Amino acid sequence: MKSDIFPATLQDLIEEFNKLPGIGRKTATRLAIHILKVNPEEARALAQAIIRVKENIRFCSVCYNITEEDPCPICRDPARNQRQICVVEDPTDIMMIENTHEYNGVYHVLGGTISPLDGIGPEDLRIKELMKRLDNVDEVILALNPSTEGETTSIYLSKLIKPLGIKVTRLARGIPLGSNLEFIDELTLSKALRSRQEI
Repeated sequence: MKSDIFPATLQDLIEEFNKLPGIGRKTATRLAIHILKVNPEEARALAQAIIRVKENIRFCSVCYNITEEDPCPICRDPARNQRQICVVEDPTDIMMIENTHEYNGVYHVLGGTISPLDGIGPEDLRIKELMKRLDNVDEVILALNPSTEGETTSIYLSKLIKPLGIKVTRLARGIPLGSNLEFIDELTLSKALRSRQEI
């Protein structure tokens, strides 16, 4: 909601910041005022970085991680175990798992979880793409958030994958129910990855 306190141009910037996830009105206003205070070169550098991200970043055609090159560096890496796929909800989950230095397989980003209340069914996720990747795969690790939706999605995937003779595991409990991998410390995530359990 715009007001007459600030000029229209500044109000427009506040509105754009306010659209970002987790950014409320006060934070959006602080960010906009900060942009006003920095020198023009810094403001231009920020604007250019945003434009470059939109122009250069895409999804990997294999695992759907974010990348500048297709396929992404993880999918191209011959040292990675291609017979082990870790299934995650979002690309940010890959970063968290990589930071543990416990996993050397490849990934698959679903793009969310099954959530009937939000109108998200299996057909809205990259499940078909995952199923096409399962030739010569020994294990699928389900590293989905420990929420009701994550659990529902894990059970659904397990029922699809296990009949193919592929081992299906998930991260060990210890990650609090209802939390997001993004907010789990690396030590907890590392232990959960090492102690994963078969479904």
